[in-house]
Amino acid sequence: MAGRLSTGIDVLDRELGGGVPAGTVVAYEAPPASQGELLLYELTRPRPTLYLTTDRTEQAVRDAFEETTAPTGDPQVGYIPGADSLENARRAFRSVPEESTVVIDPVDSLERADRSRYENFLNELGNHMRNVGGVAVLHCLDTDHTTDLRGTTQHMVDVVFRLEVEEAGGEIESKLSVPKFRGGASLDSPIKLNLRERVQVDTSRDIA
Repeated sequence: MAGRLSTGIDVLDRELGGGVPAGTVVAYEAPPASQGELLLYELTRPRPTLYLTTDRTEQAVRDAFEETTAPTGDPQVGYIPGADSLENARRAFRSVPEESTVVIDPVDSLERADRSRYENFLNELGNHMRNVGGVAVLHCLDTDHTTDLRGTTQHMVDVVFRLEVEEAGGEIESKLSVPKFRGGASLDSPIKLNLRERVQVDTSRDIA
């Protein structure tokens, strides 16, 4: 579809009519104890990517990209320290070129800032991605202790990807849903994924 940018994940692009619109800010919600990082890594494949880590070291992220068997890009990796993380992240994303991807992994530490400052940050991020025709992805850890501003993130982003992981019959089931797609149609039903070595559709059985 004209005006859509690939996510780097073929099955998701097909379901979304070619990808997401240029300028989109995505919240990707996933449990920390899952293979959900595979999807995050594959999102770096279609375009030059600035990968901002807020908890792991830059070297740890580079090592993870080298070790994964999933198809990825070759992102520029930067570390966002906890002290004034919003300003550090803002300075970093302002430098990205046209049609780039920005990943913030995870966004949780930024969500602990003052609400007004965080809202301004998200507005600036969205404006910048629209100006450069790129995509931003905020990795939101889905835990029992979500931050107070998670609802702000969900409200202000354009698209929400949600990965749910369940254990059934001794097997792990991973389902990706898109409950929010501003300016487009959300998915009617979740996509069942096989997240072993890369992101693939799980056709072993239908979703109940």
